[in-house]
Amino acid sequence: MANRFVLNETSYHGAGAISEIATEAQARGYRKALVCTGPDLIRFGVTKRVTDVLDKAGLVYEIYSDIKPNPTIENVQNGVAAFKAAGADYIIAIGGGSPMDTAKGIGMIINNPEFADVRSLEGVAPTKNRCVPIFAVPTTAGTAAEVTINYVITDVEKNRKMVCVDPKDIPVVAFVDPEMMSTMPKGLTAATGMDALTHAIEGYITAGAWELSDMFHLKAIEIISRSLRGAVNNTPEGRADMALGQYVAGMGFSNVGLGIVHSMAHPLGALYDTPHGVANAIILPTVMEYNAEATGEKYREIARAMGVKGVDDMSQEEYRKAAIDAVKKLSQDVGIPADLKEIVKREDIPFLAQSAYDDACRPGNPKETSVEDITKLYESLM
Repeated sequence: MANRFVLNETSYHGAGAISEIATEAQARGYRKALVCTGPDLIRFGVTKRVTDVLDKAGLVYEIYSDIKPNPTIENVQNGVAAFKAAGADYIIAIGGGSPMDTAKGIGMIINNPEFADVRSLEGVAPTKNRCVPIFAVPTTAGTAAEVTINYVITDVEKNRKMVCVDPKDIPVVAFVDPEMMSTMPKGLTAATGMDALTHAIEGYITAGAWELSDMFHLKAIEIISRSLRGAVNNTPEGRADMALGQYVAGMGFSNVGLGIVHSMAHPLGALYDTPHGVANAIILPTVMEYNAEATGEKYREIARAMGVKGVDDMSQEEYRKAAIDAVKKLSQDVGIPADLKEIVKREDIPFLAQSAYDDACRPGNPKETSVEDITKLYESLM
């Protein structure tokens, strides 16, 4: 069986990367952009950094910012209407996963109008046409939505997140500029950074992992582990490394899938609006313990990538514990809560467990699981 690998056709990395937005738009002959961004990014002047580039180059755009932190079906529908009303021919998505996921949903529907019902995009939808061209400008070092074929939209009526997977939605150009991330508060930096680490670790042990994806994931674990603490303290080196590390993780997991850390985190975001990175960070060590028996020697390499010394002299039990302990220590150091006591209501656990089992990420888990197993995992985190 052949392994498919899909990446951006172009990406720019480093301080000042956003200046290339005008170059790319002009070279491609695009006429007008719909700028998808969040209201807070407008309020704090982050979006303006990009629109200043457009203004200087005389490029035309309209802004769409009706986007929630866990974007909804309505956000996508309103964005489709905004794109049509603007007469746009491409999208510039500025933000974390929420604006980018919204942009992907908008772009897929515009070029595949038979999928106007956003729910029809869930899973692996049989779309025919490539998405409207998207320029992606991440402002958080976590989701890697700028290089992935995935997007997640919340179905508010059903209290669930829909995971959509489509290689036709990948942004055509990514502008990974650490200066766009410098205004992130510590809590958001920590949460999105732990999201990136979860992508790298889950991607490395997922059932679909193979040698090419392993290369990306191990490097991402190494970069994130050494740089997240610095990024939380807003050091330029930490910010720059995290911008790269989260992108490298995205290059991997987008192509091989994830596991039940993500499938358990998704319903927490849908039901309680829990920040995705926080949910992942809390759940990750517990699920790593659960999955350990199905991972062969991979935890040794995770521990090594996280800077643990002497792993070659450790027993399997020792290096597995060392990898999990390293994750716990990093999470603790950046201020992530240790459990779900302040988030989850016990009476909701049956719904959460079933939602997690039904989630599109669950089949990628390296260990076969069940609703009962997931229920116990939630309970253990209480």
